[in-house]
Amino acid sequence: MNKLENKVTVVTGGNSGIGFGIAEAFRNHGAIGTITGRNKETLDNAITQLGGNFIAIPGDVNNSNDLENVFKKTFEKFGKIDVLAVNAGGIVDGVPMGTISDVTEESYDRYMDLNLKSAYFTVQKSLPYLNDGASIILIGSSAAHRAAPGMAIYSAAKAALISLAKGLSLDLLPRKIRVNALSPGSIDTPVFGKLVPQEHLEQVKQMWIDITPVGRQGLPSDIGNAAVFLASDDSTFIVGTEILSDGGLTNISLMK
Repeated sequence: MNKLENKVTVVTGGNSGIGFGIAEAFRNHGAIGTITGRNKETLDNAITQLGGNFIAIPGDVNNSNDLENVFKKTFEKFGKIDVLAVNAGGIVDGVPMGTISDVTEESYDRYMDLNLKSAYFTVQKSLPYLNDGASIILIGSSAAHRAAPGMAIYSAAKAALISLAKGLSLDLLPRKIRVNALSPGSIDTPVFGKLVPQEHLEQVKQMWIDITPVGRQGLPSDIGNAAVFLASDDSTFIVGTEILSDGGLTNISLMK
């Protein structure tokens, strides 16, 4: 059953990893629309896989003009926008995370800009083009609920994003636009290669598997399937809340 038949979707950071998993799941359920990203090569590869119902618009979510361009061109192409998945975020290339003793003000600003500020203004720039009754999905993280060494800024930004889903929902109730957060746990994507040396990669992945109650890392398709639910009419009574798609990592303790 195509739960998103003829719905027009925009997925930021839809060129790889979780974002591509969301775009692919949307496509599989009949959606059309736009993916965005900064890397032309990965955008081209993603569009080849998604097929002709999606277009790619290069852009940086930290750039207000780029955001305006994405929504304007999507609207010009498809005539409406029904679903916005605010996925772009995560690790800032070339800016290591660390403890409070090590992080500079510049590093702090760049992590907050990418993981919180950009999400806020992505939503704001979309509003003139979104249908009344649209669904907005903010991609959070289970890191918002679990402290980890050297990740205080990232975790705080994602916790703020989850709170943002509540406040924005209230702002947008007059237009019946629903805003919810979808928070992944450990997902097997190329991001691990940015965080740990190659020789330790499998060891780190196994560590996450060991502490995840379902006994595996998540896949981008797992997040994509949850995003389909939030994008579809199946979730019209769900607003201003968070869905944890983390294999039990946050709420279930493994006693060993």
